[in-house]
Amino acid sequence: MSGNNRNQNQGNDLNEDHSLHMTWHDSAWIPMLDPSNVMNYFSERSNPFYDRTCNNEIVKMQRLNPEQLVNMTGIEYHLLHVHDPILYVIRKQYRNSPINVKALANYYIINGVIYQAPDLCSVLNARMLTATYNIQSAFEETLSYSRYQSSCGYWWEFKDKEKKEKDKKKPKKEEPASLFQRQKVDVLLSKLADKFPPKVVQHKPGDKPIVMDHKNNPDFIDPSNIKEEKVDNHSGSGDGFVSPGSNMKPPLAKKRKLSK
Repeated sequence: MSGNNRNQNQGNDLNEDHSLHMTWHDSAWIPMLDPSNVMNYFSERSNPFYDRTCNNEIVKMQRLNPEQLVNMTGIEYHLLHVHDPILYVIRKQYRNSPINVKALANYYIINGVIYQAPDLCSVLNARMLTATYNIQSAFEETLSYSRYQSSCGYWWEFKDKEKKEKDKKKPKKEEPASLFQRQKVDVLLSKLADKFPPKVVQHKPGDKPIVMDHKNNPDFIDPSNIKEEKVDNHSGSGDGFVSPGSNMKPPLAKKRKLSK
């Protein structure tokens, strides 16, 4: 008998854990949901949270006054809290007498979706499992940094330095140019193309090159028309012509001899 009781308790625990990860809603009811019909919405046959052996179902089938639930014993559902139109809280409880009631579970309805509220034991169990997992992960990561040699003993070798070195070695990705930058570059290139157009144009690879005539273009600058500037060559050497961009300096003036 004790083995059967243990199996039944384990089955109940599994059902409770499963119901905590389950929701239910009926889209047809949601637009017209209010405190006067929320219990009818909760007692829908497709709702897995509703127990059909409860006293509410008996009152509903026999068309009795809901106030008769106080004089009955057994499982019943009670509207505990209302925050219309968003939140409704319904409690599942076991009534032993008109005064003595034991709470079994709470359900809350948010925007028409029904959830089962977890009990304190489930909340503490989940928090403890999360904390234990995080502590275990921290110990495992700390253990991966420890090193040992018989000559030196134990020491720590962290991986932050390796990550920094890898980040330095990685080339930085060039950011794409903005629309404003592309437009400015296009304007500058078009101006340069107008001033210094190519002499020969080939539209497609393999086509015959076309010689361009730029004499009629007023903005065209012919490099052959740029004249060299003639300067006096005091040193007496050279041809007397100096290009405009040359770095040639004039000879230094001779110092006068001082007469004694």
